Amino acid sequence: DSLVVVNKLDRASKDQVITQLAKASNLDMAEYFPISARTGEGVDVLVDAIASRLPVGPLLYPADQITDTSDEAWVCELVREQLLAILREELPHSIACRVIDWEWPVVKVEILVERESQKGIVIGKKGEVLKTVGIAVREQMPEGVFLDLVVKVERDWQRRDAALDRLGY
Repeated sequence: DSLVVVNKLDRASKDQVITQLAKASNLDMAEYFPISARTGEGVDVLVDAIASRLPVGPLLYPADQITDTSDEAWVCELVREQLLAILREELPHSIACRVIDWEWPVVKVEILVERESQKGIVIGKKGEVLKTVGIAVREQMPEGVFLDLVVKVERDWQRRDAALDRLGY
């Protein structure tokens, strides 16, 4: 059961698409899919056709398990995601997050940077960046959480094995 996909629907004329499909009909394929990868036209039909041919595999996790990520790792990723969204190019590459206290409803997250100047960037003028990050992260967490974000300078943490181990890298 083979598929033929003709791309560039957005750039080709209808005659060109028909010509390509006619050439492909000599290949004795089962189904033909004209698509545009750029606009997405026809892609959903192609994906459905491919998915319908895939075998059902064994469950890799229990049916009631939503993720294999710990709550702590999830919160750290939320913090990093919001920092990236707010700071964009200003975000230091040498930044790490770790939960240092989780006693519900209090969740304390430490944001590590390597230099004092990076700490100022992450905190922002009058704490605005950190405040905005905290608000955005809280909106994605269960109601009632008290999120405490702390920025700490730990020089050259990326170059020290003990620091990398402690942070889970």
